[in-house]
Amino acid sequence: MAINNTYPTPANTTISNPRLRVLNKLRAGETPLTTFLAFPSVRVAQIVALTGLDGVVIDCEHGHIGDDSMHNAVAAISALGVSPLIRIRGISPDIIKRALDTGAHGLLVPMVNNAKEATEVVKYSKFPPQGLRGQGSAFPAIAHGLTTPEYMLSANQTLLTMVQIETKEGVENVEEIAATPGVDLLFIGPNDLAMSLLGYVPARGDEPIFLEAIEKVISAAKRHGKWGGRMVNNGAMAKENASKYNLFAISGDTKALGNWYLDQIDTFNK
Repeated sequence: MAINNTYPTPANTTISNPRLRVLNKLRAGETPLTTFLAFPSVRVAQIVALTGLDGVVIDCEHGHIGDDSMHNAVAAISALGVSPLIRIRGISPDIIKRALDTGAHGLLVPMVNNAKEATEVVKYSKFPPQGLRGQGSAFPAIAHGLTTPEYMLSANQTLLTMVQIETKEGVENVEEIAATPGVDLLFIGPNDLAMSLLGYVPARGDEPIFLEAIEKVISAAKRHGKWGGRMVNNGAMAKENASKYNLFAISGDTKALGNWYLDQIDTFNK
């Protein structure tokens, strides 16, 4: 199925929805901050959403998140005026459908290595005639503050479709991925990218092949009018790189919890 490149996108849509916090910041030229949620807890989702972040990425790829926790987290996060985003575990149509039926404001898709895979993501993320997404759930509209008919008319233009470039193959094919109609943002997964290119993690950050790959991804995104984002360890790193990227994911709940305790214990033992 060919993807028509004349459809409105989240970047140029005329539809406005104040609930879509991450999208609205991107469109305003601001830099939304997000983080990853791995714990299957509504309360953790609420606590994280109340920190001032613009979005929370519910991690269904590596996190301890099943269907129930995914639905509950989306409801909790969106109710607090923050954008729930979902990192799915693969490109399968049923996985994409289940994630979008929660009401997520966008999908983050790991390990996208070529334009064919990117096209598949778009195809199953969009309602007809743009794609093949099915409709049958009353839930998606709720997180957008809309009726189901309103959601059906707006979703194709407002849902963020974000693909992760995190392999050597993905970097080699990044121009074609970035050019894929319906892909809105290229997101760098630094750890998997380092493993693919260097054979170890984490990257030191000064390896030429690693730096060249990151530059290639960001340049491709800009060239094709797409946003670029990446994961960082902390706010300082996000601030240092703010001029290069449009969105950041600052670590995640598991590291935040562990690091806080490590810091307190280290302080006590000094």
